[in-house]
Amino acid sequence: MTEEENFTVTPYAVEGAIDYEKLLAEFGADKLTDEQIATFPDPIHPLVRRNVFYAERDVDRFLEAANTGRPHSIVTGRGPSGPMHIGHVFPFYFAKYLQEQTNALVYIPISDDEKYLLKEMSLKAIDRHTRDNLLDLLAVGFDPDRTRIIVDTADANVVYPLATAFAKEVTQSTVDATYGTPANIGISFYPAVQATHLLLPQLVEGRHPTLVPIAIDQDPHVRVCRDIASKQRYNVEKPGALLSKFLPSLGGPGKMSSSDDVPSILLSDDRETVFKKIRRYAYSGGQSNIEAHREQGGNPTIDVSYQFLAYFFEENDERLERLAREYRDGSLLSGELKEIAATQIADFLENHQGRRSQLGSLANELAPYRLNSDERTRARERVGYPDDALSQW
Repeated sequence: MTEEENFTVTPYAVEGAIDYEKLLAEFGADKLTDEQIATFPDPIHPLVRRNVFYAERDVDRFLEAANTGRPHSIVTGRGPSGPMHIGHVFPFYFAKYLQEQTNALVYIPISDDEKYLLKEMSLKAIDRHTRDNLLDLLAVGFDPDRTRIIVDTADANVVYPLATAFAKEVTQSTVDATYGTPANIGISFYPAVQATHLLLPQLVEGRHPTLVPIAIDQDPHVRVCRDIASKQRYNVEKPGALLSKFLPSLGGPGKMSSSDDVPSILLSDDRETVFKKIRRYAYSGGQSNIEAHREQGGNPTIDVSYQFLAYFFEENDERLERLAREYRDGSLLSGELKEIAATQIADFLENHQGRRSQLGSLANELAPYRLNSDERTRARERVGYPDDALSQW
C-alpha cells in the first residue's frame, strides 16, 4: 500500500495525482528498459513502446521463452462489479496481441467472489455483471485452443483446492502488511485465490514463464504470489509482471473508474454517447479561449483526449507526434482534438460491439474456453489434492 502526499494506490483504492516513479520505489519493481522494449515481438505494441507498460518483474524470462518458441503464458483477469469500460479492456487486447504474435497461452480469471466480498452488491447482481463481462471478453477474439477462462465460483472444484494449499503459505501479518486491515475474513483469504489465478497455467501445463500484464495497483497480488511460488514444493516459476500506468479518467489525473462522478466510456456506448462524453467531460490541456490557445498552445501531456489516443486508440506514432506538435503550437484546438479522439474511440467500440453481437448463447460460446477435466485433475494433483470421486462433485 502506498499513500504519499497526494495520492493513494492499493488494489482496492486509487486516488489523486499518481507519481509513478515513487510507486516503483515503494513496490520494488523495475523500470522497463529500452533494451527490454526492443525485445518484444515486432511490431512492438503501442502500450509497450510508449511506456504505458512502464515497469516489470522478471519480464526477461518471459520474452526469452516467447522469442525462442518455448512454453509461456499470460494471465490477466477481471473483477465483475459492473459494466466494462475502455480502461478495463486494453490489457485484454494486449494479451490477444501477444497470443497472436507468440502463440502464448492466455488465462483469464474472473474474480466474482472477490467482488462480492468487496462491494455492497448481491450475489445475483455480481452474477449478472459476470455474464455481461464474459461476453465482452469473448468479443476480444482470443484463440479458444490457447485460452482458458476461469470463473471462481463456477470453477470452485479447481480454484478452491489450490487456494487452500496456497493459503497455508501466507500469514495474516503478510496480508495486513501488503493490503492493510482487511474488511472481512474473505478478503484475508483472497490472496491465496489470486495466487491460484497466477500459477494456474503452470499447474495445468507444467513449469514455464508466466507474464501478468496489469495496472500497477494490482502488483501486491503478484508480490504475494511470487513468495508462494518460491516454495520449492510446487515446482513453478515466479510469475513475472508487466505493470501499466492508469488510463486517465475523463476528468483528469487518476485512473478511469466506474464509480467516479465523471462518467467512464463504456464498451456498450454508442457513437453519439462517446462524442457527448468526450465533448462535455474530457479534461482539456488547452487554453480558456481560442485566441489564447492560438497564441500559447496546449499541453498534450495533461489533455485527456490526447492521452486516450496515446495509450491505445492511435497506432501510428507519426500521426500521434503530429497531433502533439500541432496542439502545442496552437494550430490544433482542444475541440478539434476531442473530435479526433471521439472518432477513434467510437470506431473501436463499434468493431468490438459488432463482434459481440455475433456471439451466440454464453454457455455455448464459453464452453471451448473452460478447463477440461484432465486440466482440472492435473492442477489439483500438482498441489497434492487427491483426484477421487469427491473432487468431481
